[in-house]
Amino acid sequence: MPYSPEACHEIWLDRAPRSLGYRENRDMATWRQQVKDTLTTLLGRNPERVPLNVTVEWEEDHEAFLERRFRFTAEEGADVPCHLLVPHEGPSPHPVVLCLQGHSTGMHISLGRAKYPGDEASIQGGRDFAIQAVERGYAALVLEQRCFGERHDRRPDDVATMGRGCHHASMIALLLGRTMIGERVWDVSRAIDALETFDEVDAARVACMGNSGGGTITYFAACMEERLVAAMPSCYVCTFRDSIASIDHCECNYVPGILNYFEMGDLAALIAPRPLVVVAGKEDPIFPLEGVRETFATIQAIYDRFGAGDRCQLVIGQEGHRFYPKLAWPVFGELTQGVMH
Repeated sequence: MPYSPEACHEIWLDRAPRSLGYRENRDMATWRQQVKDTLTTLLGRNPERVPLNVTVEWEEDHEAFLERRFRFTAEEGADVPCHLLVPHEGPSPHPVVLCLQGHSTGMHISLGRAKYPGDEASIQGGRDFAIQAVERGYAALVLEQRCFGERHDRRPDDVATMGRGCHHASMIALLLGRTMIGERVWDVSRAIDALETFDEVDAARVACMGNSGGGTITYFAACMEERLVAAMPSCYVCTFRDSIASIDHCECNYVPGILNYFEMGDLAALIAPRPLVVVAGKEDPIFPLEGVRETFATIQAIYDRFGAGDRCQLVIGQEGHRFYPKLAWPVFGELTQGVMH
């Protein structure tokens, strides 16, 4: 029916100007700065930096690693609970992989610990990132993202979620000139600050990874936070047009006005030449492979222009919306030689 709101949106999507999209004739240094300035504005107002107040709550020694539970203050009114896993083996200080869970019951998924119905299936989808990282000799930092797990909407479930735990907070962020993506990226930045207080880890060698909603923040954090030396987003990198503009997604995925300036692949200008491993599922129903390939073609072209064509790679698993450890980690290790090792 022509009366649906999608009818006019389809026209606008087809005509989205992408005024700062990648072009072969662009001066790369000038363009990169324009992209950074514009994305900074689009992600919304950053809060004031307040004292971190890093507080260790407990430590537990495991067979392969020391686990430290701590919290820090990202901004006034926003404390972030974390778990830091430090391997017993290997030279110290250890490089760190910052692990971001997606839409789930919480960060315990990254630790491989089922707490609620459905958690086991989620973990079996390759989402126990912290355990995977430690097994490969990295320290792992797991932080609770806003709206998930211990940081969920504090109101009763029957009024809070509308079926989506991130709905209300994402809408309030927009009212305040902020975005949930921007707020979560801020937490990642402050988490790197917090890592600097622990002698066993090397805050100059921090990479980021995550699946789905964790892949979202991995990608945007790599764009905004230059201290991240590598990134491995999974089941997120795709054209906006083919993913969040065509298929229902949670409100926390959206950045107002972003298609006026760029598609997702164009943002790789802010990541190159740092190592980037893009992980996708061949049968992923919400980030379609065709859009993934189109986006990665743009990413590859940008990396080539920066003389870093061998520092980005697309890894495709044969299943759906999950992480693929056996495929992705070897590529990550290869691309980060000399950076994380």
